[in-house]
Amino acid sequence: MRRDNIADYRIRRWYTQEQEVLANETYQSDDGSPLRKILIAAAIRNPYAGRFSEDLSEIIEGSDKLGEEFARRILAALGGAQAESYGKACVVGSAGEYEHGNAFITARFATPIRAVLPGAKEWIPSTGKRSGPGGLIDVPLAHVGELYARAYYDTVSAYFDDAPNADEVIVVFAVATRGRIHARLGGPEVAPLAAV
Repeated sequence: MRRDNIADYRIRRWYTQEQEVLANETYQSDDGSPLRKILIAAAIRNPYAGRFSEDLSEIIEGSDKLGEEFARRILAALGGAQAESYGKACVVGSAGEYEHGNAFITARFATPIRAVLPGAKEWIPSTGKRSGPGGLIDVPLAHVGELYARAYYDTVSAYFDDAPNADEVIVVFAVATRGRIHARLGGPEVAPLAAV
């Protein structure tokens, strides 16, 4: 398999971005470990750029294979740490429709990722937009096993310096290793996640 192809997708570029947060905005740390936010993304040629199609199967059909590669890269970036929250997003180039981006990030794409993250069973928050090169997006995060755990509501911001081209979609998946530092809004508590 060529490194730039997965299923029938042409991938131009992979992105890995990471933040390590040690304290909140007022420099207050807590007794927990640092908060790591990791984002994996790919700039992929959009087979529907510049045309309308009722059927989006050219994107959807291979998205499970794309999800498997995202899962592999997420685990490598975590380096043995556990993801406690997650989110996904898409950034569609100007020759595409927002719907094309959504076709990349359906449950078919997300299921292989959820399968490698201990305790992952909840709906994955998502967002998307259209943009040109230099795209920015805020990816929403929520707990992998307890959607209403308020301490895990967060975002991770991503910047893509040279994407998306007009005929591309950036597919994004983000994870975080804990909830917000000094979260104090109550809500459901979560039990520690079991390792796989």
